[in-house]
Amino acid sequence: MGKKTNSSLRNILVITALLFAVAGMAFVMKNVASPYSGNKALPDGNKQDETQKHETVEFSLLCAGDVMAHSPNIKSAYNASTGGYDFNDNYDFVRDYISSADLAMCNMETTFKGGAPQGYPLFNAPDALAEAVKNAGFDIAITSNNHMMDTGFTGMQRTIEILRAQGLQTTGSKYEGEKNYIVVDVKGVKVGIVAYTYETSGTDGRITINGNLVSEESAKLINSFNYNELESEDYAKIKKDIDGAKADGAEVILTYYHWGNEYQRTADNIQIAMAQRTADMGADIIFASHPHVMQSIEMLTSADGRKVPVYYSLGNFISNQRTETLSNRYTEQGLMGMVKIDFDKTNGVIVKETVSAIPVWVDKYGAAIKYAIIPLDGNIDSNPVLTKSGHLQRARQALEDIRGIIAQEYLDGYVVDIKPEAKKSGK
Repeated sequence: MGKKTNSSLRNILVITALLFAVAGMAFVMKNVASPYSGNKALPDGNKQDETQKHETVEFSLLCAGDVMAHSPNIKSAYNASTGGYDFNDNYDFVRDYISSADLAMCNMETTFKGGAPQGYPLFNAPDALAEAVKNAGFDIAITSNNHMMDTGFTGMQRTIEILRAQGLQTTGSKYEGEKNYIVVDVKGVKVGIVAYTYETSGTDGRITINGNLVSEESAKLINSFNYNELESEDYAKIKKDIDGAKADGAEVILTYYHWGNEYQRTADNIQIAMAQRTADMGADIIFASHPHVMQSIEMLTSADGRKVPVYYSLGNFISNQRTETLSNRYTEQGLMGMVKIDFDKTNGVIVKETVSAIPVWVDKYGAAIKYAIIPLDGNIDSNPVLTKSGHLQRARQALEDIRGIIAQEYLDGYVVDIKPEAKKSGK
């Protein structure tokens, strides 16, 4: 009886000890796992894996091409019952793409002077267009393009006012006392944006934009370059802005150019040379527009070994330039350029980029005339606008055209792994 009691007691003690051991292990496991999941420091005496010391931020940058407002676009947005304009439905099918990006921008190729709206050749859009662009999900409007001076100094300045009133940031033109670039915070990473447009032939030492003489007052407030003065003056201006953005904390540099030849589907030698020079000057991403048709995407290697994507032309985002008006179907097509970045905040370097393009096509349809930007994605066959307009085949043709210009790897998402040590020298 005593032996049995002693044996039972021993068994109870053993079981109790095992339970305490298991509980202790669970406690230790909980306290080891938790700091990793919350990215907190480990208890004293423990060391975190080296890779977990790096704070990596993932974010996306989206850029669309030319937002234009020709007279038919303006007319289609007019509501006779209210006497106002509404462009919101133009963006219904691309809104999700735009708003999903951490930073979205477009080229605003019109002015907002107020008064009677008008289209080509001197663009002056209703203020409602700025509201629609903001509602579509854009954060930044680029204002440096060949139509920025269509309505003179007053129009150029009021354009900034109207866009900013909608909550859009602007760059490419400015108010007195502001810098030629902007630096914005994207999920804790500082992104510098530098935007320039080309000049046309000057007169008596004064510049012109699209043939419009630019006053000395205006010239100080716009970002422009002259193809014939790149080496002598303008590269230095652009480099100064890139360096200035970096000095103001920019960790990633994005440049936007309005350049090239209208309706030319391949980049010319000047575009190619400018892109390479810009990469060498410290740009991390190059977006561009003006030709009104798409051009290729390429991956450049900068002088310090960084990989720099260049979108030579994003084409039109929305316009009335189309087969019916120009006998040119390529002006109906465009891209939303998307660059997803993995940024090592600890070392201040880009470690990975995913470079991609979302093809779009503009449909014009209905007795009352409507416009819609159609993403040429997996939903193309069931898009309700294409079903209504009967233009599905035109949209499919647009996609085939785009595939002939844009390498499939970029349509799929081209991943570039970047060695941190190679990137450091560029910063």
